[in-house]
Amino acid sequence: MQKTVAVLGGGIGGLSACFHLSKSHQVSKIVLLEGDGRFGGWLSSTRREDGAVFEHGPRGIRPAGAVGRNTLNMVEELGLESEVLPVTYDHVASKNRYLYVGGQLHKMPSGLGGVVRTVAPFSRPLVQSVLKEILISRGKEEDESVHSFVSRRLGTEYSPLLSLHLADIAIDSLCRGVFAGDCRKLSVRSCLPPLYNAEKARGSIILGMLLGPGPGPDELSSTLTKRAAQENWAQWSLKRGLQNLPEALEERMRNGGRVEVHKDTPVMGLSTNGTGWEIQLEDGTIKADHIIAALPAKALVSALLTAAQPLSQQLREIATVTVAMVNLEYEGSVLPVTGFGHLVPSSEDRGLLGVVYDSVPFPQHNRTGGPTTRITVMMGGAWFQEVFGNPEELTEQLLLDRATQAVTSHLGVTTLPIWSAVALLKDCIPQYYLGHRKRLENMRQYIRDHNLPLSLAGSSYDGVSVNDVIFSGRTAAEGLVGKV
Repeated sequence: MQKTVAVLGGGIGGLSACFHLSKSHQVSKIVLLEGDGRFGGWLSSTRREDGAVFEHGPRGIRPAGAVGRNTLNMVEELGLESEVLPVTYDHVASKNRYLYVGGQLHKMPSGLGGVVRTVAPFSRPLVQSVLKEILISRGKEEDESVHSFVSRRLGTEYSPLLSLHLADIAIDSLCRGVFAGDCRKLSVRSCLPPLYNAEKARGSIILGMLLGPGPGPDELSSTLTKRAAQENWAQWSLKRGLQNLPEALEERMRNGGRVEVHKDTPVMGLSTNGTGWEIQLEDGTIKADHIIAALPAKALVSALLTAAQPLSQQLREIATVTVAMVNLEYEGSVLPVTGFGHLVPSSEDRGLLGVVYDSVPFPQHNRTGGPTTRITVMMGGAWFQEVFGNPEELTEQLLLDRATQAVTSHLGVTTLPIWSAVALLKDCIPQYYLGHRKRLENMRQYIRDHNLPLSLAGSSYDGVSVNDVIFSGRTAAEGLVGKV
């Protein structure tokens, strides 16, 4: 029987680990240690008295796949079903997504029509690239950059308008929107496993998508997951913003009596005698038989001090990027187009990743009273230092000005925002560069070989989405106590 398990990090991954551990009676004590003054990590929402809700981190969670169903099951177990705000696939926010290229907005191809017709900024119907793709042989490499993989499989579909290829526009933008990263450095195997696995299993991305990847992990259906499937949800949020999810988890931990919850409690150091851990805090030490580390990889390195040096070396190699999120609210309806938002390729503007039209998918988050438009501008990522310099020395005003300028030039909005907030998310998104998968295998092998009572969870390892991180917490918990 595991006696005491310490969970380091009270972001959504650590909270998820505690939630699953607390359902098992194989653990006598669970301690959650969070260094910050609040739980939930990057899930952070502002709720104004007039009913407006603004997200400073992730917004909109996808219900798809085993990891998506797992999150919806948790939402139901926490009694939040009535709080869910779904967006279906036939909603305008699901159908309309744009690229800002050559100084103008272009609607991304959606549905069959978009694939068969020629759509600016591309010169040929995408179906031509698609049909060729089926005939291209499998890659020989163990890993490959996203850019190289897409160029190899979908050829170099060209945009004469820009002298750029498909991978340079669409895939470049996608990687900026999802990972705030550079598709020339990111690993296809770790960042877009469905594409990598489709090629490995079926010899083609297209065939892999048409035929499916084969059986995935089973996930029991709850009422909510069935509803999401029946109603064809593309994404969902919560009425009080996504921060409501960590808040509900924290409340469950505090009321359940199984988890000892500590915030404002940074871990100063970890030492192990091979069978357990001593955890140094600012005001003393605690002992644990096992640790689930749901901290960013670099924070775990700092805590490990001199313990497990080869592991620290691998952890250090997991890079992260900083993103500036600027929330803007405008009086009235100011958007020239309607949809989810637009992405910006690095060839167009290196510092500006994309703009989300928050009021379109989630009008429920607008204030009560007259109409308003909520927009979020995302900046920086892998290009942060190059464009903005040192995040420590930046003023919020500079980022705010840059964001409002983008809204003016991209969307033609000439009025000034009536409300704004700037959040600088330092080191918020891990970058899974080439060889990430191998690095993970080496780290987990080291942990096994040295019988270290340690599990790794959180966004540094097996996926950066909210669903992936929640699932990683569950996987870590079940690795200790079995299925719960």
